[in-house]
Amino acid sequence: MPTHDLWQETLKLGASDLHVMTGHAPAVRIDGQLQSLSGPPLTVSHVMSLMKEFLREPQLKRFELTGDIDSSYLLGDGTRFRINCHKVGGEPAFAARLIPNVIPSLAELRMPEVVMTLCRQMDGLVLFTGPTGSGKSTSLAAIIQQLLTESAINVITLEDPIEFRFSCEKGLVRQRELGGDFSDFSEGLKHVLRQDPDTVMVGEMRDLESIALALTLAETGHLVLATLHTPNTVQSVDRIVDVFPPHQQAQVRLQLSLSLKAVIAQRLLPRKGGGRVANREILITTPAVSNIIREHRLAELSSVLQTGGREGMVTFEKDLKRLQKEGIVEEAPL
Repeated sequence: MPTHDLWQETLKLGASDLHVMTGHAPAVRIDGQLQSLSGPPLTVSHVMSLMKEFLREPQLKRFELTGDIDSSYLLGDGTRFRINCHKVGGEPAFAARLIPNVIPSLAELRMPEVVMTLCRQMDGLVLFTGPTGSGKSTSLAAIIQQLLTESAINVITLEDPIEFRFSCEKGLVRQRELGGDFSDFSEGLKHVLRQDPDTVMVGEMRDLESIALALTLAETGHLVLATLHTPNTVQSVDRIVDVFPPHQQAQVRLQLSLSLKAVIAQRLLPRKGGGRVANREILITTPAVSNIIREHRLAELSSVLQTGGREGMVTFEKDLKRLQKEGIVEEAPL
């Protein structure tokens, strides 16, 4: 089966991901559950021939050398797949995430208005966190498209790889891809100030240097939207501080207390009738939260989340109860 057929089958089934692995039939993920496609197990040569349909020669050489490479593939209708090629036991495999060609609206994502209000302030750091496949990139894309529709701003994105394509309504957008347009996130962030940005989207804050640069950008009057692979809001704050050596942590806590606007942690739950819906935890940096971060009293953030409803804060548990009450989901995951 050529990759064209695999892409089309993934679209037809409404799947979010495609998995291709030597020794197994292809599989897709539908509403969070894996489902094997019909067909015999794939051989090494078959998987490699599939990969050669979407990897360029330099990418193939890099894959053979490192055993890992990220790429993307664009269908004729504008639908994109984000692809990671890797080796398992020395044999080739790849996983492809479907990126819809239409960016969902904030209403479709049920994004709380408080989040968009913070992003309209056009400065500070707003973090989206959660495990892989929790909709972080989709949420960021919806916010950026809304900002471009409303305001004449210059948006710069640093992505690995580029996923959603934005349309410039009133503003400008420069979408830059790792490997082709910049060598690493830290290097890309170093030069972004010379590109006259209003808003910068960092696909992922991966290391000490990229986190430090993102904090500096947020301090200098720019809105920075970024993602972290952390399960909840409190651990996100803790992770940022812990990345730095002990002698720098007091300074980082001060920076974070001044520049952090909000942390939105999310996970996807099965929606009644099919599909999935975001269950969110939202931490807003009020003066009380800022003091807690600065004074390293992070254990108190959980209680602030519980009592911060008037400021727009919510815990996963409270948001889940709301989703159940509104009949959107049936029950909490085990």
